[in-house]
Amino acid sequence: MDENITELQQRVSGLEKQLAELQRQNQEYKKDNDTMLQAIRNLYGINSETMNQISEILTNQATLDMNQTTLDITQGVIRVRCANLRYELFDPKVKREGYHFPVIINTQETIDEIIKNRKSMARFGDGEFAQIIKVNRHKFQKLDDRLGRRLEEVLHSHDPDVLIAIANNYGSLQDYTEAAADAIRIYMSTDDTREQHMKLLEHDRVYYDAYMSRPYVMYRDWMTEMPGKRFAHLKEIWKDRELIIVEGAQTRMGVGNNLLEGAKDIKRILAPATSSFDRYDDVLKASLQYAKKDTLFLVAMGPAAGVLAYDLALEGYQAIDIGHIDLEYEWFLAGEGKRVAVPYKYNNELEGDDDAMELHDPVYEGQILASFQ
Repeated sequence: MDENITELQQRVSGLEKQLAELQRQNQEYKKDNDTMLQAIRNLYGINSETMNQISEILTNQATLDMNQTTLDITQGVIRVRCANLRYELFDPKVKREGYHFPVIINTQETIDEIIKNRKSMARFGDGEFAQIIKVNRHKFQKLDDRLGRRLEEVLHSHDPDVLIAIANNYGSLQDYTEAAADAIRIYMSTDDTREQHMKLLEHDRVYYDAYMSRPYVMYRDWMTEMPGKRFAHLKEIWKDRELIIVEGAQTRMGVGNNLLEGAKDIKRILAPATSSFDRYDDVLKASLQYAKKDTLFLVAMGPAAGVLAYDLALEGYQAIDIGHIDLEYEWFLAGEGKRVAVPYKYNNELEGDDDAMELHDPVYEGQILASFQ
């Protein structure tokens, strides 16, 4: 009798486990369906807007009221929207047509990993991929074969203390403003960019979010409290830490704002404002010379930043390729939801604002350990 009861209990326990697994799978399917439905809703909106633009084009062509430049721009936007449509429709978890979507851990979890486990990070965006595939896209860093080779080495590295982060451009763009989404569509749909990225990325790898350092201007929720919360989360990275900021000579991270509030100490090593990789060996040597055991490095020196963060991590230090975080914070403080001029800081993202004014600030100057301009 006891044996029968035991067997029955085991069967009930097994059925309960099966039920729990079925419920879990059901929740996963529901999330997939919700994601799919949201992607379809977004695309209906895109297509509706696109059809309105086509109608406007035809009307203006008929009346000759639209000039050729405006027509070309509008047609270009429509073309890249159509080219990118299938990737936005089949969102990352919905792999029904064989398209590959990199697995990218979201911004919040990326920051948590950096804070809680003191991970280093190297970020890969258009500038870094351009160096690897030898395409001259940016004037702030000339093409450099050695830099390209080092970046590819970092991209394929598997050091457990270094997070490899990529820009979340590959699937749904629903979190971004329409202007940011269209810029991504243009980039991803031109010159075989998507195909080049897919050849370089590992399909069985988990990546982290390179846009963690761009919490404001590209997001649809820029006018809400969310960017402020994202910045507050970022500030936890350097709270009570001794910092060495390795930056381009005119970056001036945290100067004139409270981005770095909470840091225990701030020192700086200055690299050239452009083509900083030209002095890479000097910058790395100085970084190691001045580092203490618990130093946190924040690196903002263009595509060379990821290589430096990686090399410093191999030496036992925590180093974060932090990108344009300071400019994003300046734009956030301006509160206009767009890129604006920042007179005393190098800004390669706004036409005509890449020649920073001279700055004489005794506090900032006193933080400089070494300069390689």
